[in-house]
Amino acid sequence: MQTDGTNELGILVTLAFIIFSSPYFSRILRIPIAPIEITLGAVVGYFGFIGENEIFKLISEVGFFFLMFLAGMEIDLRMLINADRKILKLGMIYISLLYIFSAILTFSFNLTPLFIIIIPLMAVGMIFTLFKEYGKDREWLNLSMLIAAIGELVSIVLLTFAAAYLQFGAGLELWVTISYLIIFLVLSVLGFKFLNVLFWWYPSIKLLLMPHYDKDEKDIRLSIAVFFVMIALMVYLHLEVAFGAFIAGMFITTFFDHKKDLPHKLASFGFGFLVPTFFVYIGSTFKLNNLFIPEVLNNAAFIVVSMIGCRLLASLVFLNILKLKNTVLYALSHSMPLTLLIAVATIAYKTGNIDKNFYSSFILASLTQAIISLISIKILINIKPKFKKDR
Repeated sequence: MQTDGTNELGILVTLAFIIFSSPYFSRILRIPIAPIEITLGAVVGYFGFIGENEIFKLISEVGFFFLMFLAGMEIDLRMLINADRKILKLGMIYISLLYIFSAILTFSFNLTPLFIIIIPLMAVGMIFTLFKEYGKDREWLNLSMLIAAIGELVSIVLLTFAAAYLQFGAGLELWVTISYLIIFLVLSVLGFKFLNVLFWWYPSIKLLLMPHYDKDEKDIRLSIAVFFVMIALMVYLHLEVAFGAFIAGMFITTFFDHKKDLPHKLASFGFGFLVPTFFVYIGSTFKLNNLFIPEVLNNAAFIVVSMIGCRLLASLVFLNILKLKNTVLYALSHSMPLTLLIAVATIAYKTGNIDKNFYSSFILASLTQAIISLISIKILINIKPKFKKDR
């Protein structure tokens, strides 16, 4: 017990240092905070300051789910319903092209069919960190969040199917899992419609649940309650928990939009503790020794080039709307499906579809993509003012 206690104390002290110092490293190096936290996590993991610990892993998972919850709060369901049909049509073409390109690459290089799902993976978690960094007044970023919300829904549905197939085969349990997913989606749609009608007829209910002025923080309490209930439901149904957390965030934003300060209050807590813990944990899972294995490096490079390249090509459907620079920014913002990529790699490794080196390649690729994309976005955004000064 002494060793475990010492290990936990070491993790706490290391986390305290990284969480506190990351903003200063970010300012000095002019790199966004997320890749700083991931990199520091890898470094401290390599030197043994952070090791295997179930409590640390659990808190990091909660951090990821809370990041998805905060990302969901950026999506008002009415925004999806009322979105420009032309934009939605282009978004569906964009997503379809990603799967077409991934299928071409998969069959051309004789890869496992799982790559057809892997290459187009999309997640809104890291996109939300871009909102935190650059604000909400950028057209390419708002479009990125809108399309990524749809893309993540597609990704998680396919991921749920793939995970069930790899674990259970084409047996009864596979169809039970798919049935649960369909039932959950149908009930979510019906629930949103019911609550929309209920709150329209009885708007006072919203104020009762979340008053404008409240010393007991009922808004935060209700938000966390919805967050936990949705996680429990997804665990019970054996579905992707991140998806449930995302839906919970959408629920809060859609029906309690009168609480304008609520997203800021929740984000301050999330980005001050839970989310950094998740990024540090992700960094610590990668072993720096793998950087010296040529096979791992080559496979990781292939994954990174494939995922970013496919997005750059597919995003050209938005070229007339966004113009070249913003189209590249849009594509890069979608090139960071950090945790979903790791989740798929874990499933594939456990079921024997990929070996240990390929699994390490996925971990390295997920981290590399996030770092490359975040830094590239930072550089591209800062180019415009320089041109203005020259003129």
